[in-house]
Amino acid sequence: MSENKNILQDLHGRNHAYLRISLIERCNLRCSYCMPEEGVQLSPKSHLMTYEEIYDIAKTFVKHGVTKIRLTGGEPLIRKDIPIILEKLATLPVELSITSNAVIIDKFIDVLKEHGVNKINLSLDSLDREKFKHITRRDQFDIVYKNLLLLVKEGFNVKVNVVLMKGFNENEIIDFINLTKSMPISVRFIEFMPFDGNKWDMGKMVSYAEVMAYVNASFSKENVQRLQDAPNDTSKNYKISGYKGSFAVISSVTNPFCDSCNRLRLTANGQLKNCLFSSTESDLLTTLREGKSIEPIIQKAVQAKFKVRGGMDTLKKLQEPKLHNNNRSMITIGG
Repeated sequence: MSENKNILQDLHGRNHAYLRISLIERCNLRCSYCMPEEGVQLSPKSHLMTYEEIYDIAKTFVKHGVTKIRLTGGEPLIRKDIPIILEKLATLPVELSITSNAVIIDKFIDVLKEHGVNKINLSLDSLDREKFKHITRRDQFDIVYKNLLLLVKEGFNVKVNVVLMKGFNENEIIDFINLTKSMPISVRFIEFMPFDGNKWDMGKMVSYAEVMAYVNASFSKENVQRLQDAPNDTSKNYKISGYKGSFAVISSVTNPFCDSCNRLRLTANGQLKNCLFSSTESDLLTTLREGKSIEPIIQKAVQAKFKVRGGMDTLKKLQEPKLHNNNRSMITIGG
């Protein structure tokens, strides 16, 4: 392989500078859209990446142009060696961020600050304690909300991710937007996506158009500002005039943002996924443990990336269960 070959550029001209690394398949919540009711078959511990292997793989990606790494799970903070992982990855020239359900994040404020982790994506799907308990199957709303306030107070850049499901939480869209009145946070509404075991169907999805219909019914047109989206942004960003924060819609289903996608995903058991919707994976961990170069596998995986949503380039294909039931459950992919 040529030393100058850009192994992170796919056949559609997209360069991949953003790596999401799942640290663990376990979680201290049981969100229904993420984990099937019956649970999932967890990888044996020996099949999971050690902190040294996470660092070695990350270093290879950074060598070839990755500038941003986000740590996900499961819940990444329940991994016992998370301080060591952060310490190792913080030595790389990347922007380091994390996605968490915030149940125990108050215990990690200092270690996150120490290693330059300022950007936190917090998962929160309801502001109603009983609904939160229903969707997560755990009674932890009070601590999560308290920790959201703590993160803001401590100066973290916080995005709140809300998966919308029809008949469950779409009536909270305006409540979530009103959080941004006094808090400098970004609330991001995410269209419900299909994964193994989450009983997805189009009828449960709240679309980008429907979100904006709620917004436009509640706020005057001149007060709803469309913001400039960042390059490679997955979200369409807005702000209510005079509010400290902003809100956005991630429309993976109705308006996919595949043209500018720059993301790759590494699962906790060392499999590279070139797309969230892809049912195929490339085993980096076995090759790494054999002492061989993982670069050819990375290049092959990147070049095999479909132009749109793992090949599901129409809503009709997305609604075909056999095309997405071969994918993992969300918890074992990494948020």
